[in-house]
Amino acid sequence: MAPTALLLLAVSIYPLLYSLRISFFSWELTAAVPPAFVGLENYVRILSDDPRFWSSLSKTVYLVVGGVLIELVLGVALAALVVRCGKGRSVVTALLLIPVMIAPVVVATQGIVIFNVQWGPLNYLLSLIGIDGPVWLGDRHIALRTIMLTDVWQWTPFVIVIMAAGMQSLPVDIYEAAEMDGGSAWRIFRHITLPLIQPLIVVTALIRSMDIFKTFDYVYVLTGGGPGSSTETVSLYNFLQGLEFFSFGYAAAMSYIQLIIISVFASVLIRHMRKGLA
Repeated sequence: MAPTALLLLAVSIYPLLYSLRISFFSWELTAAVPPAFVGLENYVRILSDDPRFWSSLSKTVYLVVGGVLIELVLGVALAALVVRCGKGRSVVTALLLIPVMIAPVVVATQGIVIFNVQWGPLNYLLSLIGIDGPVWLGDRHIALRTIMLTDVWQWTPFVIVIMAAGMQSLPVDIYEAAEMDGGSAWRIFRHITLPLIQPLIVVTALIRSMDIFKTFDYVYVLTGGGPGSSTETVSLYNFLQGLEFFSFGYAAAMSYIQLIIISVFASVLIRHMRKGLA
């Protein structure tokens, strides 16, 4: 156990504790002054005197809520179809996993081509049916939704595979009894399938929420936070504070605030799942 413990201490625990320590310091690399201990000043300044942080946090919450809801609805609905594929289920599952295996940076780079206004294939296909495509990445009212659309495209197949696996593990005798009682397909799905896979839905929502909350790749490659700051997520703003403005203490404090937010959110979801299982 000793080598494993030392490795974990070196690559995980030590950086975590070190970043916690510097979050209590004012460490501005652009200033010719040494780091100074300021206590909770960085945390107070972020929460009470940084509207840009709250703006980026609201955009992140929008991505989390919208992305998770769309992916869960599409994932559960399409998983019900995948389960009925019979012998072709393995082939469909393998094809669905292709977007998940692509690196987010590559997906975002593809998005630059797909969403291009002048020569992008998406607007060209829309023009064939008489629709003028919007400026996907240049309109401040649409750019954030475009990032959400990119995330939905890549990660909905992951949700489909997880939900399909959960549906396949459900006992068959329950469905046979429901069909003998004259239950329609929709009533069986609503009153039997959904309640039985509820814990799986909660776990999947938790995983995707934590993943979307730290979204950085899509935003950095597709828009860089623009136009203006309309797509600046909290992870991108944290990156700018630490590696563009070189405010190490401020950035470390912001990262711990993010950690607290996602931890509280995760505990609420887990508590809800335990109540559902009780």
